[in-house]
Amino acid sequence: MAANRALPAGFGELEVLAVGTVLLIEALSGLSLNGLTIFSFCKTPDLRTPSNLLVLSLALADSGISLNALVAAVSSLLRRWPYGSEGCQAHGFQGFAMALASISGSAAIAWGRYHHYCTRRQLAWNTAIPLVLFVWLSSAFWASLPLMGWGHYDYEPLGTCCTLDYSRGDRNEISFLFTMAFFNFLVPLLITLTSYRLMEHKLSRSGHLPVPALIAKTMPTVNAMNYALPSEMIYRGVWQCLSPQKSKQN
Repeated sequence: MAANRALPAGFGELEVLAVGTVLLIEALSGLSLNGLTIFSFCKTPDLRTPSNLLVLSLALADSGISLNALVAAVSSLLRRWPYGSEGCQAHGFQGFAMALASISGSAAIAWGRYHHYCTRRQLAWNTAIPLVLFVWLSSAFWASLPLMGWGHYDYEPLGTCCTLDYSRGDRNEISFLFTMAFFNFLVPLLITLTSYRLMEHKLSRSGHLPVPALIAKTMPTVNAMNYALPSEMIYRGVWQCLSPQKSKQN
């Protein structure tokens, strides 16, 4: 893989510029919203709870996705990939690991909410910390496999960012994609749907029926708006920053 590549057939300067602009907007919005979540957690001691640790983990993963999109945006605006083949492998690994951590983190939050609303027990630190560690170690493990030969990272069609190579049809690639999809997409999806379905059944009796959305394409922004912004983490964190004396009194 070369460091500089001509634009692929069928893509013009305008298309690449449009992609770069969209990626830049998504990256900056994701970094801003998730950065606010991280800042609120670190700034406000009262918000450092086991449940909010799961939200923090998701915000960190989505911030990583936004950073990955920022690199892709810069490359698209430059109309080339300037970081070489090793940079492509690093970019693919980082983006894939963050995406897997975000998916698993969303499933962990779903289970945490089920545990809270359906068992009426607070999530404990000795449960939340191992759960977060498992999310990150598992994501790093699966993302490292293409670097070791099972699966492959390569340029996306525009040639300005790198991800898993889905175009290969050999046994190596197909076996990796199916195995990875089962453990990292199907299992988290089942956990999420089952948790919210059970919570829906529990809360429907009281007339309260929250149904969070799962939208993968804009995960960093959507997750921040879905899990962090409606919660007390943002409001209390920002309030304490703006009026620390009143926050202590309250």
